[in-house]
Parts: sequence; C-alpha cells; structure tokens
Amino acid sequence: MGNTCRYVVNALGKGGETYYTLCKDKQELQNWITNNREKLIMEELMITDKQQNLFSKLFSSKKLY
Repeated sequence: MGNTCRYVVNALGKGGETYYTLCKDKQELQNWITNNREKLIMEELMITDKQQNLFSKLFSSKKLY
C-alpha cells in the first residue's frame, strides 16, 4: 500500500514548538491550519505539495495557504 499523504506541513509555534504533520488533501490541510492557527507563527508555516512536479517547484511563486 502506497503513501497517501499529499501535503507535508512544517510549522513553528509561538512557544517555540515545532509542528510536523501530513495531510491527504487540501480540505484536511485547511482544517488543520484553522484548528491550530492561534498556536502557529504563520510566517514560518511551510507547506510542501508532494505531487507537484519538479518544473513547477522550481518556478512557482504561488503560496498554497
């Protein structure tokens, strides 16, 4: 059985915590961010789309959230 997660989230919390989570789709990603927004430093939020191709990764300036 393959890996079913699409988004990898790395975030820094206001108290110095680090968060690492995997989300299977954009809906789950948005729910996680909404539920944890008060704990996170939004400028330090890094979201990686594992299904994005290499060309798009190099030249994309679009932020996922």
